[in-house]
Amino acid sequence: MKYLIGLYTLLIVPFCVYGYFWGEYAYKGFAYNLGRAFIWPAIVFPVIGQILGVMVLLGLIYFLTMRRS
Repeated sequence: MKYLIGLYTLLIVPFCVYGYFWGEYAYKGFAYNLGRAFIWPAIVFPVIGQILGVMVLLGLIYFLTMRRS
């Protein structure tokens, strides 16, 4: 598991540098591109972003329904 976390973190660096200098959002600051780099799988594979969005929505609905009862 530590290996996968290290690999994920290692892939954040080149994604951030590329986005900052040559990416579509190069005109934005380094912090913006660093934030995008943290979720790079959702950017590279858009369906992952949609899946994450559905999971967050379902979690919010669950939280709100459990809070009322």
